[in-house]
Amino acid sequence: LESGMPLSGVQRALIRESWQRVSGSPVQHGLVLFTRLFDLDPDLLPLFQYNCKQFSSPQECLSAPEFLDHIRKVMLVIDAAVSHLENLSSLEEYLYNLGKKHQAVGVKVESFSTVGESLLYMLEKCLGTAFSPDMQEAWSRLYSAVVKAMRRGWDTLPEGD
Repeated sequence: LESGMPLSGVQRALIRESWQRVSGSPVQHGLVLFTRLFDLDPDLLPLFQYNCKQFSSPQECLSAPEFLDHIRKVMLVIDAAVSHLENLSSLEEYLYNLGKKHQAVGVKVESFSTVGESLLYMLEKCLGTAFSPDMQEAWSRLYSAVVKAMRRGWDTLPEGD
């Protein structure tokens, strides 16, 4: 991932250090992230349906076992990115396929900025005063690089089409 602005050593350290405090209870923190996401964009709720059953409320969705599985997967993706900070390009194909999958279920690329906001919100809630502006900048860069790789899953139409 040549994200234009690679992460500095200090930024990688900040990400690792902060993620250590979150990754111990992924579902708990993932719930904070997704609760925030549905607060910011309630229209995303219909994208999550299992066995063609629509959730009537974010609360119902957030307590469904299938959705908790989705939260675990999302946290694992972040975990993978954090574990590969030295070599994000090794996740390129994985993230590209993940992008295609999200496109297939009707996720709009624009929604990822709301997810990014929700991720930063969750980190801030979890870390409190330890969540410094430098840390926020580091996470924003990492998240942009991840989304950039996923976006290629949307942009697979041949050029000039």
